[in-house]
Amino acid sequence: MTAPGTDFGLLSLATPLAAVVLALLTRQVYLSLLFGVVLGQVILAWPAHGALGLLLGLQGSVDTTVGVLTDPGNARVVLFVALVGAVLLLAQRTGGVEGFVRSMTRLGVGKTRRRAQLFVFVVGVLVFIETSISCMVTGAVGRPVCDRLKISREKLSFLCDSTSAPVCALLLFNAWGALILQLMAASGVEEGRRVDILLRSIPLNFYSLAILALALLTALTGWEFGPMAKAERRAREMGKVLADGARPLMAREITEARVKEGVEPRARHFTVPILVMLLMMPVGLYLTGLQKAGPGAGITAALMRGSGSTAVLWAVLAALAAAVILAKWDRILGLGEAVDLAIQGAGGLASMAFLMLLAFAIGATCKSLGTGPYVEGLLKAHLTREWLAPLLFVASCLVSFATGTSFGTLAVMIPIGVPAAAGMGVHESLAVAAVLSGGVFGDHCSPISDTTLMSSMASAADHVDHVKTQLPYAFTAAALAFLGFYLAGL
Repeated sequence: MTAPGTDFGLLSLATPLAAVVLALLTRQVYLSLLFGVVLGQVILAWPAHGALGLLLGLQGSVDTTVGVLTDPGNARVVLFVALVGAVLLLAQRTGGVEGFVRSMTRLGVGKTRRRAQLFVFVVGVLVFIETSISCMVTGAVGRPVCDRLKISREKLSFLCDSTSAPVCALLLFNAWGALILQLMAASGVEEGRRVDILLRSIPLNFYSLAILALALLTALTGWEFGPMAKAERRAREMGKVLADGARPLMAREITEARVKEGVEPRARHFTVPILVMLLMMPVGLYLTGLQKAGPGAGITAALMRGSGSTAVLWAVLAALAAAVILAKWDRILGLGEAVDLAIQGAGGLASMAFLMLLAFAIGATCKSLGTGPYVEGLLKAHLTREWLAPLLFVASCLVSFATGTSFGTLAVMIPIGVPAAAGMGVHESLAVAAVLSGGVFGDHCSPISDTTLMSSMASAADHVDHVKTQLPYAFTAAALAFLGFYLAGL
């Protein structure tokens, strides 16, 4: 469909920017993402077909959106999203969520707003194995406690988002670290130096450190600014955890489902499925990683090579099985009733699954347009020793925000940054940290990032409200990181 060798230049940024700007201005997330996909496909078709590209762009949009499901990883993530709804509705209906809130209140977690927010922050930091699981668990355990204390869903989703990708990018014994090691190998870094470079990059990951510090500060002090301050004031003074007209990315049939009549709420109907999910995640990573690394591989090597999308799907399936078995064991639900509730819960997250499809479609369209290589080309002309790290960080921020993917950003930018650092006499760890920080920035706050979407979903927040309230904190952390990279490069 595209003319061979076409260079789209600045137009390669049109798709993600149009989707982001429209979503923020109109609050119509679905239509904005869909418009972005269509616009990108029209741009792809126009050079070879002219005005006919308008029709071919529509066809390409459908084909691309459907085609992303041919990628097993994408399909597994979409299925994971739907099954999360099934687990949560079962937990609501069997009294698990209500029992959990009562338990947290007895333990003192739910007595004050500060304790509740610190609880959410700590959970997010501890669940560091995979970003999707981190968002889901943090939002699931935090929402009922935060709702009770009138903490806004915007604040909850910010805490979820700020402790998922940033923490995973600091604790690099996971898929993030494995990808960076692989990219360093492809960039010609000697095998004996790769792990050392990786470890040295951790304290230089200024964006992750800055956004975590901001999140902890707001949890401890209740200090907010920008739209977040308005959201928290609304929740605190008016009791509205959601803004008027908000469209949470989780059906109210799930979040507001009542406990089955005659059932005594027990926390285990919520905590057991969550714990099963957490335990199954590393098991899934280990088993899938072992297949790639070979039978003699150690635990760390296997975990770093594991498939995140496969592991999260196994984890949520195990959690769903645990919820059904426990409900049947305690004679709360019959098997048929549990299956019906699971299907209903999965349907309650159909809108989120559709958003994930559109986000993946925009990522595929950006890849076809060459968004990453275009930003890469802009960067190469301005690299100097003192500005290497700051420019790598800014370029990585642009790529990750525009495409919504941190891993894609690493794949584009590390092969540029690492050799450039070696050639200029800058330690490669600074280049790795700059690219990693920039990748985390987009993963953390881009409206089309899967992690941002997951945080909105897990918190049952309006996605546009989550993005609007989070952006000032993300930009503040980015400014601090930029300064850190400039000083580190002197």
